[in-house]
Amino acid sequence: MRSIRAAAVGAVTLSLALAASACGGGSPTGGGSGDSPKALTYWASNQGASIEIDKKVLRPELDKFEKQTGIKVKLEVVPWSDLLNRILTATTSGQGPDVLNIGNTWSASLQSTGALLPWDAKNFDRIGGKDRFVDSALGSTGAQGKDPAAVPLYSMAYALYYNKRILADAGIAKPPATWDELVADGRKIRAKGKQVLGAEGSNVSENIHHVFVFAKQHGAGFFTPDGRPDFTSPDAVAAVKGYVDLMAKDKVVPQGNAEYAQNQSVSDFAKGRTAMLLWQSASANLKSQGMSEDAYGIAPVPVRSGTPGTGTQVNSMVAGINMAVFKNTHNLDGATQFVKFMTSDAEQKILNKAYSSIPPVRNAQSDPAFTTPANAVLKNTLATSAAALPQVADESQFETTVGTAVKELFADAAAGRPVTTQSVKAKLEKAQQQMPAQ
Repeated sequence: MRSIRAAAVGAVTLSLALAASACGGGSPTGGGSGDSPKALTYWASNQGASIEIDKKVLRPELDKFEKQTGIKVKLEVVPWSDLLNRILTATTSGQGPDVLNIGNTWSASLQSTGALLPWDAKNFDRIGGKDRFVDSALGSTGAQGKDPAAVPLYSMAYALYYNKRILADAGIAKPPATWDELVADGRKIRAKGKQVLGAEGSNVSENIHHVFVFAKQHGAGFFTPDGRPDFTSPDAVAAVKGYVDLMAKDKVVPQGNAEYAQNQSVSDFAKGRTAMLLWQSASANLKSQGMSEDAYGIAPVPVRSGTPGTGTQVNSMVAGINMAVFKNTHNLDGATQFVKFMTSDAEQKILNKAYSSIPPVRNAQSDPAFTTPANAVLKNTLATSAAALPQVADESQFETTVGTAVKELFADAAAGRPVTTQSVKAKLEKAQQQMPAQ
């Protein structure tokens, strides 16, 4: 999912969505008909610094598609705080858009509703073939053993963004490679009167992304191999506590960040208030807020020891946006043409440049814009040290329940209440109890 997103909290439960298996699409007649061959509705996720910026990026490209095909695309940019709820409601009502963006972590959950078009070999052939896409992006398109529920559109990874001047003023020669180094550097930065590390403590999705990485670094994964919730293992508890302890014990995340949920930590970093930031493909966002590329550096997210790599040295989730088609669209041919257009080499270069993301299409990655030192960090992370969130049907509820537990733990830390192994385990036990019965 994307760097600018706010938390997508699913007030509409996945169990409700499951009751509407095979519903969806923009046509009351359903069935993937050709009722409106010259019109499409597209829900785009909010990728830029604002919805208006997204419209400025996307509208010229949609007009280009209309000129090529005669198909007019009605665009709605949906905030991340509303997107999951809107999609789940659409799967139950059968009144959704023709084409939509989804956070790639939701792929398996939305796949289980039966509302999205499966991308089998035939459908992939209609957009140029499955082998056009990089493997890491395809790994977050649905449950293993099933045809993908969506097609990769933008790829992203987390990185450590650091303010060069603040680190230099604190006598720090290079960005931290481990969490212990980050905590030690934090003491030097605080001594100079600056905040150390930004976080979005009330952003449920951001919480999940980070505690998932911490869990992988502890050898945990929140789900058993057969897809059952496993939130309370000692390693999972230690991982969540380790992330919250960046505020509660280590004092590198400011207490005020417990209330952040609308990318305030990005603004703090862009304005020079905070020395470091963990974020996805943030360059375009920082530029829009007036921060020069010369002012900051980009490094891999820290690990527990050594350097990022495979296994427990994971330092990012496989972040990104996928593009899906409602199975009952009134314009299946047009929707497929639109996906082909948006994932074409040319459009992938345009759109991923605009959002400082990485094209999931192999040929587009060769463009010089994606071979900069900053993008090299992101591409290397995706290739060598990122892991996909669990591609299981209950993933979206996992985000909501565990992400909310982390939010509550940050609130405890900000209020000065102790964050102990016992209190973390109690929150995670409550979260697991809220998951659907297995």
